[in-house]
Parts: sequence; structure tokens; C-alpha cells
Amino acid sequence: MGYPPSFLCFLFILFTVSVRGKNAELRALMDLKASLDPDNALLTSWTVSGDPCDGSFEGVACNEKGQVANISLQGKGLKGKLSPAIGGLIHLTGLYLHYNSLYGEIPREISNLVELSDLYLNVNNLSGEIPPELGNMSSLQVLQLCYNQFTGSVPTQLGTLKKLNVLSLQSNQLTGAIPASLGDLGVLMRVDLSSNCLFGSIPSKLADAPLLEVLDIRNNRLSGNVPLALKRLVGGFQYENNPGLCGVGFPLLRVCTSLDRSNPNRPEPYGGGSSGSSTRDIPETANINLNCSGNGCSKSSKTSQASVVVGVIVVTVIASAVGILTFTHYRRRKQNLGGGLDMCDNRLSTDQAKEVNRKNGSPLVSLEYSIGWDPLAEGRRYGGVSQEILQSYRFNLEEVESATQYFADKNLLAKTNFSTTYRGTLRDGSLVAVTRLTKISCKAEEAEFLRELNILTSLRHENLVRLRGFCCSKSRGECFLVYAFVPRGNLLHYLDVKEDEARALEWSTRVSIIGDTAKGIEYLHGCKVNKQAVVHQNICAENVLLDQRFKPFLSNSGLHKLLTNDTVFSALKASAAMGYLAPEYSTTGRFTERSDIYAFGVLIFEILSGMRKFTSLMRAAAESSKFHDLMDANLRGRFSESEATKLANIALLCTHECPEERPTMETIVRELGNLANSS
Repeated sequence: MGYPPSFLCFLFILFTVSVRGKNAELRALMDLKASLDPDNALLTSWTVSGDPCDGSFEGVACNEKGQVANISLQGKGLKGKLSPAIGGLIHLTGLYLHYNSLYGEIPREISNLVELSDLYLNVNNLSGEIPPELGNMSSLQVLQLCYNQFTGSVPTQLGTLKKLNVLSLQSNQLTGAIPASLGDLGVLMRVDLSSNCLFGSIPSKLADAPLLEVLDIRNNRLSGNVPLALKRLVGGFQYENNPGLCGVGFPLLRVCTSLDRSNPNRPEPYGGGSSGSSTRDIPETANINLNCSGNGCSKSSKTSQASVVVGVIVVTVIASAVGILTFTHYRRRKQNLGGGLDMCDNRLSTDQAKEVNRKNGSPLVSLEYSIGWDPLAEGRRYGGVSQEILQSYRFNLEEVESATQYFADKNLLAKTNFSTTYRGTLRDGSLVAVTRLTKISCKAEEAEFLRELNILTSLRHENLVRLRGFCCSKSRGECFLVYAFVPRGNLLHYLDVKEDEARALEWSTRVSIIGDTAKGIEYLHGCKVNKQAVVHQNICAENVLLDQRFKPFLSNSGLHKLLTNDTVFSALKASAAMGYLAPEYSTTGRFTERSDIYAFGVLIFEILSGMRKFTSLMRAAAESSKFHDLMDANLRGRFSESEATKLANIALLCTHECPEERPTMETIVRELGNLANSS
């Protein structure tokens, strides 16, 4: 039966449109490459004969329709410009070009990307004005333009981005007033405008934004009465080094005077207008003189001029004092790109920022948690805690958020009652897993929390997941642990595998997983110089991660030390349900090295049987040497009976009801070593 000509014609048109679309995207990518990497030294995988969607183009990912949807080239050392050709990739949802050395202006054609949700151009050398056309990008949720050299004002058109959650414009050379139109953004949560040259007052409309949690305006030239609505942000409102600000209820602000209310040089975004014209008709970011209207606020021209002279003198004195303080504190705070006393013209350059990035675990050290719950706050000293360790392991909130794309659901790896783990990419391109802990799950005593965190940094073994760093946020009430990413996920994914499924592990792989996991546990239990003995407390298949070669890495080692007892106990339910909990725990209520060994025995039974849940039938089969009842059917008999016998006997000893009858991990590792040598 043939197809009608009209249907065949439709298929031909559809195919032609698809091919043209792919060709247009390829041309746009090649133009983009020529601009970003003019020396063709870094994007060599982008070729005119290649296919952007087959995985060969570095940093390029496509959607299910075969359209370019994501470009992730952060930290690649790119030294070119952003080409107008970027506007041709109309299906982009994420553009990540941060931590490079890009220069020039943002092309206005970027506004064609109406599906883009994440735009990361931070920590580059970009200049010029921020294009007002960005207001046309209706899907934008995160706009990161900080640590560049942008000039001009903050476009009022950003107030049309109804989905915008995060706006980061800090450490540029922006002038003008803060647009009150930002207050129209109903889902705006974080705004950072610090270390610019902004002047005028804080719009009350922005202060009333319903979901606003963080507003950072430090190191600007803002003045006027601070809206009382910002008190609700508590530590999320950062306003230091704006001498002209005043208000009631903010500990670092002076009380306002009549001069503050009548400053003729201060633009009042969306302020009350006189009978002649409304300030609503004046651009919010314009540098204008407004006639003051209101009770007892009118001034003569001479008075206004006098006010200007007085204001200039006051500002000059203040600027001189700040300059002296900046010079005095430069060495101590040169690594603090966002929170020092650096004023507009004395900020660290982007090159300096990158030099700091190379020297520290944290590229942009944040002071957003200078007070309140923050075990890692600057200046705190606790006995036995190395400050060198803190500095080398410490990340800041912005880097953690940037790495995980603000904890996007698509990056979610795992979730428990007390933690959530996300996949992330650091500025150097390395993959990490970020575990997110809430304050209520962590030990309340900061000194104790920090001591236990110090123990985690001492755990270094080839079969333990490596801790890359940590971060605590007062404003979010959360701590984050940054681990090296292990690509194949946890062992649980390779249990309960259907017959003949490719995920089933081979016998040699199972033996090596058991042996290497044992070595990791032996290391934890051992007591060495600068490393105390640690009981894992939660050894299970879910906490055994596998790399590309199926090498095992024990995760969450020592994590319980950071958590409250209630949190640890709540996590026992899942462990008990899977059979990992040693029987003596019900009477002693304590975890010991022997309870870890019991859980390891259960793990051996699971690996041999290929089953996720330990049952008494497994023990019975091992005790009676009925290996065909115990062993995973997916092995199809392809295993060494002598090795299986040895492993089953070790599992039986490890899961002995009497803790004293269980072998030590040192003995187990020795026995497993003998097993490997004999095979």
C-alpha cells in the first residue's frame, strides 16, 4: 500500500527543515568557535564536518530533538570574544562560559535565546554596557555577569524577566541607580550588586519583592533611607561601605536627617513626583536632579548648591579615610574579592582574581555568613583545627551554586531525610558531587562541628571518596560537602539485575570490589599519626561507589560526626530494613568497629547473590555450601568455587551474632589478600 503524494511531500519538507536547522546550528557553532578560540587551540573537537549532537563537540549537549541546548565551556582558558552568532542557537537553555578570559561586549543578538534559562559569563574581561535586550530573554532564571568590567547602568528592562531567580552583577563598574523594576520580579531570590559605583536610594519596591532572600549592595555610593522591609532578610541584607545610607533598625546605619531626605543629587527610583511631572516618567537609572517635594522639604537654589558643596567635602573626607583603610587592609583581604573595603576604582582586577583562584580552594571567598551560624566564619579559632586546612578546603556559596547550576533538579543524584546530593562542575571543569546538609541536621555547637569536619579532611585513602572541600551558609542555613565525582554511581544499581542484563557484574569484578572495600574500611578503623580511628556506621551498597573501571570508593565516611544524634538514628531505619544493622545494636545502642564488620559481611552476601536485601536464606545456603542457591544466576556458573567458598565463609564470620566472634578488618584484608594471591 503506497503513501499519498501529499504525505510524502510533507515528509520531504520536514526532512529539509530539519537538515537546514542542523546546518544553521553547525555554522553558528563554527562562527562561535572562531570568535571564542581564534587560535584554534582549545576547541579543536569542533569541526565543520562533525556532528554537534554525537558527543564529539567538547562542551556541547543537545536535547531530545537533536538541537543544541547546552554549551558548557567554563574554565577552558578561552581568550576571544562572544560572537553575535550565538543568537543563531535559538534552542539553547544553558550557556556556561564563566572563568575564562573573554573580552569585548555582549552581542545584542544574544537576546534571540528566548529559551535560555542559565547565562553564566562571570569572571571574564567583558566590557561595555549590559544590553537592555536581555530583558527579552523571557526564560532566564540565572544571570551571572559578575567580576567583569561592565559600565553604564543596570538596565531597567531586567524587570521584565519574570522567571529570574538570581541576579549577580557584583564587581563591575556600573553606575546609576538600582532599578525599582527589579521589584516586579515575583520569584527573585538573590541580588548581588556589590562593589560597583551605584548611587541613589534603595527602591522600596525591590525591598518588598516577595521571595527576596539576599540583597548585597556593599561597596557602592548609595544613600538615603533604607526601607524597613529589608529587616526581614536579617543577614541576607549586606550594606556596608555605603556612607550615605541611613535608617532605623539596622545596627551599622546612622539615623536619617533632613539632609538625607532632601539630597537634590540623589535619584529616587519610583519616588513621589511633583505636580509638574512624575518621576515614573524619568529613567530609573538616570543621573538626575529632582526637585524635592513634601512637607518642609523645599530648598532654594543657594541652599541646594551649598548642600552640594557640603556633600562633596563630606564624600572627599570619607573617600580619603576609606582609601587609607583599603591600603592598610589590602594584604589581609586581597583574597576576599567580594567583601573587602575596595571601592569602585580600587577593586581587584579580574586577572588578580584569577591568580587568587589558582591559589585557593575557593575562587571567590564570600563573607555572606559573617555573623550567626557559620562554623567557618573568618577569624574564628578552635583548638586542634588547622587554618591551613580550612583555607585549602573552603569553597564559597557562589561557587557551589554555580557548579550545580543552582541545585537544578537535573543534577540531582540522591536524596535522604537529611541530605541531598547533586552533580556539579567546578570552574576547572572537574566533576564533583555536592552533598547539601541543613543546619537542623548538623551539630548545633559550632566548635564541635568544626572539629569533626577537621577529622573528615584527615581521611585520605585510595578506596574512600575524596573530600574536595566544604562551604557553610548562614543565610541559607546549610552546609555543603564537595566530593570527587565517581561516575558509575553506587553498587545498588548493580544488584537485583534482571537475567541477561548487561549491568550484571562479572565474577572477577565482584571479588575486587569486596577486597578493595575491605581495604577502605581497614583504613578507617586504623589509628595513625594525625588520624584517629573512625567507625563508618553506615556501610551498605548505596555507599559503595564505582568508577569507570569498577574500582570501589566508600562514601560518607565520617559523615555521622557532623550530624545530630536524632539525624543519625533516623537514618538507621533504611539500614535496618536492608539487614545491615548488627543485632547487638538493639541492646547496646552503640556503633563499633564490630558493627561495621557485620555490615560488611552483609555486603559480601549481597555481592555474591546479586540481591539487594540480606535474608536468612543466604546464611543458610552458605552454611550448607549450597552455592547454587546463594550465587547470582546472572553469573551462569562462571565463578571460582574455591573463591566463593572463602568469601562465603568470611561473610558468615562477619555476620556472627556474637560481636567478639567476628574477625577484625585487618584479618579480613589479610585473608582476602591470600585469596587474590592464590587465584
